[in-house]
Amino acid sequence: MPYESILVPSRVYEGQKPGTSGLRKAVKVFQQQHYTENFVQCILTAIGPKLKGCTLAVGGDGRYFGKEAVNIIVKIAAANGVGKLLIGQHGILSTPAVSCIIRKYKLTGGIILTASHNPGGPENDFGIKYNTDNGGPAPDSVTNAVYDLTTQIKNYSIVPDLTCDIETIGVNNFEVNGKEFVVEIIDPVDDYLNLMKSIFDFPKLKNLLNSNAARPFRILLNSMHGVTGPYVKRIFLDELGAPVNSAIKITPLPDFGGGHPDPNLTYAADLVDSLKNSNFDFGAAFDGDGDRNMILGAKAFFVTPSDSVAILGNHLNSIPYFQKTGIKGVARSMPTGAAIDKVATKLNVEFFEVPTGWKYFGNLMDAGRLSLCGEESFGTGSDHIREKDGIWAVLAWLSVIASTSKSVEQICCDHWCEFGRNYFARYDYEDCEAEPSNKMMKELEKKITDGGFVGTKFEEAKKTFVVEAADNYQYIDPIDKSVAKNQGLRILFSSGARLIFRLSGTGSSGATIRLYAESYEPPSGQVNSNAQEVLRPLIQVGLNISQLQSFTGRTEPTVIT
Repeated sequence: MPYESILVPSRVYEGQKPGTSGLRKAVKVFQQQHYTENFVQCILTAIGPKLKGCTLAVGGDGRYFGKEAVNIIVKIAAANGVGKLLIGQHGILSTPAVSCIIRKYKLTGGIILTASHNPGGPENDFGIKYNTDNGGPAPDSVTNAVYDLTTQIKNYSIVPDLTCDIETIGVNNFEVNGKEFVVEIIDPVDDYLNLMKSIFDFPKLKNLLNSNAARPFRILLNSMHGVTGPYVKRIFLDELGAPVNSAIKITPLPDFGGGHPDPNLTYAADLVDSLKNSNFDFGAAFDGDGDRNMILGAKAFFVTPSDSVAILGNHLNSIPYFQKTGIKGVARSMPTGAAIDKVATKLNVEFFEVPTGWKYFGNLMDAGRLSLCGEESFGTGSDHIREKDGIWAVLAWLSVIASTSKSVEQICCDHWCEFGRNYFARYDYEDCEAEPSNKMMKELEKKITDGGFVGTKFEEAKKTFVVEAADNYQYIDPIDKSVAKNQGLRILFSSGARLIFRLSGTGSSGATIRLYAESYEPPSGQVNSNAQEVLRPLIQVGLNISQLQSFTGRTEPTVIT
């Protein structure tokens, strides 16, 4: 049956500006007439001359409105001359899997339907993100072009009558405007699984998890009803032979089972409790779209994301992939604890500090200068793809454990004894009123960038903090020389301690203020103390300087990590 496209008159919707990880809004916003169609059309238009006849990947984390959005993308892609879509069965593809598929099949890009770690369901959030041909998040030049198009759109092209079954794996051929249009429904796990097999020693990991061993290494993985469920089942249960009780919440649900799919100590409290009250040796949780991870040891020993990437960096030679490629360089986002900096010195490789947003790592990877990177927001990854990757991080940790025959806690303690410990915590104040939050940040910036702020001493709980430097962080990309401004307010102290304040751009409403605190203790110092106790005086200094409680009315953070 031949199909013809039509042009549908539309109107501009304000605020369709993609953030660091695409456009995230409440589901009800996306459900407005023409809203989703507008944004998809602008993504396709921004691709430019490469659009005609190209192949794109499409998939998401299974959240509410995902299948409806896939249907819209199919209709609009067909009308705009896209040659082929690769869509995950049921509309499911993890964010790392999309990056894998784009790179493996050399696609023009991919559209990912996710709001990452934000809650799902009809009363919560949805999101659309575009990844380019390197497999990574679209750079500022592309997202700015998309936004500009959204401010002037007058109509979009669509094939209203075209429908495609996304529940059945197979190839679907259509004739649209006299040309062939192909939609291939693929297994969401196959390509990603094959990539993991090429990176890690699966027989060695299978031996570690062998339930018939005298003392099997017991793991507990929590997918939080997000997209990683099918990946966890295939990789850890089917391929590596972990017992069935090694995985929980592995069925993707549109509302994530009513939970908040953010893998931290607050929202994955059920995992924490399970490890505290059982004999599991290792635990991990993943976010909605599968790019974030939280690592726990026996009795819920918590590994900060800042320590996690540093420890993996110090043990990369336990992973076959890096034995072949070598280590080109390491990096972290600016707010992330500086533990990996010291590992870079030991390895004698380049170190980079970049703004928050995985696209900044991607430029360095594409240039062959970066192998491993991480963000304090529970993101860890390498140059095998151009996204952070939760499943990869767990396989990497299990590889270190298999090679050292040590517990998670012992591996961390050994690391601190060698490099010292970067005590780190993040306080999130979620859903604050936007106006006072912005005012707080403006007043704080004015205060810390005043010429007299450097050298100021702050006393708290018998500790003295002397300001060595302070600024609003700016980054010049060493590859394309682009400049990223206003990336966070930094206060650096002479002791090596840091305070950082940022307004998050990943929520769909209100504002989230993030306060980051870091204090360094050398190997000869107290490296096994309670992090919250160590950091409490520094955090109080931060609250006093920012007057956060006065501006927001908040006496306690929503989440502490």
